Amino acid sequence: MRWLRQSLDLVLTLTAKEVKVRYKSSVLGYLWSVAMPLCLAAVFYLAFKVVMRVPMEHYALFLVCGLFPWQWFANSVQAAATILLGNASIIKKVAFPRAAVCLAMVMNDGLHFLLSVPVIAGLLLIAGKHPSLSWLFWLPLLFVLHAALVTGISLVVAAVNLFFRDMERLVVLGVTLLFYFTPVIYSETMVPAPYDSLLAFNPMAPLIICWRSLFLGGGVPLEHLGSAALWAMGILFGGMAVFRRLSPRFAEVL
Repeated sequence: MRWLRQSLDLVLTLTAKEVKVRYKSSVLGYLWSVAMPLCLAAVFYLAFKVVMRVPMEHYALFLVCGLFPWQWFANSVQAAATILLGNASIIKKVAFPRAAVCLAMVMNDGLHFLLSVPVIAGLLLIAGKHPSLSWLFWLPLLFVLHAALVTGISLVVAAVNLFFRDMERLVVLGVTLLFYFTPVIYSETMVPAPYDSLLAFNPMAPLIICWRSLFLGGGVPLEHLGSAALWAMGILFGGMAVFRRLSPRFAEVL
């Protein structure tokens, strides 16, 4: 329990540091956390709803409810490539669990995602809808699963990038490609039958579906929730194993 308490204090301290660094000398501050998803939603709305005329009601809300959780994933995974290099001075001088650096980064982006939830609620009210009380139950559960999945991937990316520096560029490419294979700007029901099975191999697909179902409908499809939980736990433990295996050699390359 003492080790757990010390580790939790360490993660909280590192998370606070990440937040301070993020907003240092920033004028708009919090607004930057919601600006990118909202701008992307506006662009996709013009492209698909206005120009291509996708037959979907409340398409702007549909986009926002998928883009905000996706942004958490994309920001953390791409930043993971350089997170250990950026904290090399601390890692070399102080003995502490190295994975805490990655976890603090994920929690930092997760905190900004939580701060975007009121924006989603406000947009729902503008559209004549309203947040559901079920958010109080499902939101923490989905948050934990999302954090577990992102942490697992981030641990692998952070560790491997120390030994294979091309990983940083491959991650940017991979995240971009995965975005279009994930039902963020389109519904999973729009995927043609021969290709809908590909969603089963996409760890982010069930999470995005669950988030959007929660925000728009107040519930979570249990089949997708189960798939999201399996992906999250498998990737988290796999990421921890890879990170633990490579961590003894960090000092050689930092």
